[in-house]
Parts: sequence; C-alpha cells; structure tokens
Amino acid sequence: MSGRIRVVVAKPGLDGHDRGAKVVARALRDAGMEVIYTGLHQTPEQVVETALQEDADAVGLSVLSGAHMTLFARVVELLAEKGAEDVVVFGGGIIPDDDIPKLASLGVAKVFTPGAPTHEIVDWVRTHVGQPAGA
Repeated sequence: MSGRIRVVVAKPGLDGHDRGAKVVARALRDAGMEVIYTGLHQTPEQVVETALQEDADAVGLSVLSGAHMTLFARVVELLAEKGAEDVVVFGGGIIPDDDIPKLASLGVAKVFTPGAPTHEIVDWVRTHVGQPAGA
C-alpha cells in the first residue's frame, strides 16, 4: 500500500458535463492523493464497484442534473450493503441548500457547492478522510 489517500471521483447519472469533477480530481491528485476518475454516466452500482475494486478511502460524487438525492443516497446504501461504511462519501454540484442537511442525514459527509475553492476540498479530504491505516 502506498499510504496515500485513495479517492474515486465519479459522475453518476446522466450529466454530460464533467469539467468540475475533473478540476477536483486534478486538485486531489496534485495534492498527492491517488485519484480514480470514473468518467461520465456511471450508475451507483458502477461507482461502488470501482470504489471496492480500488480500495478507495473516499468517493467524491458530482451531480448537476438534480438527481443528487437519489444518486448520492444509492451510493451510500450500496457501500453499506457491501460492508464498506468506512468509505467517506462527499459530493458537489448544483445542490440546493435545503438538500444539504438531508444528504448529511443519509450519510453524505460533505457537500461542496459551485465555486468552492479546490484548496478547501483538498483540505477537507485530508482532514476528514485522513491517512489510511499503516500510512
């Protein structure tokens, strides 16, 4: 094991715009984390399978379509079903402020809204995901 934080960055659903996800992925990678970017149009099942295969410490989801409540919840649910509750789920995109506490109650650790500086995302991941065991 490299001792670096491993993050899967995913675009679940039908969104066709991934610039923000790529910016976040690059910022995390530039900060020394291992990043696996899944690409567009992933199902929650595909995202979770990637997280499990890659032994991810965290999953970062990006949703712009308005389907965040369904997609984020399903990823958290599937991780729990697979015994991977320790994988930290965070997200971003076009998320109404009223939905952020609802997502937190479903198990989403943090939601970043448009315009969040990449250094804040990097710092949050470092602090809340931490180093994997043995690092």
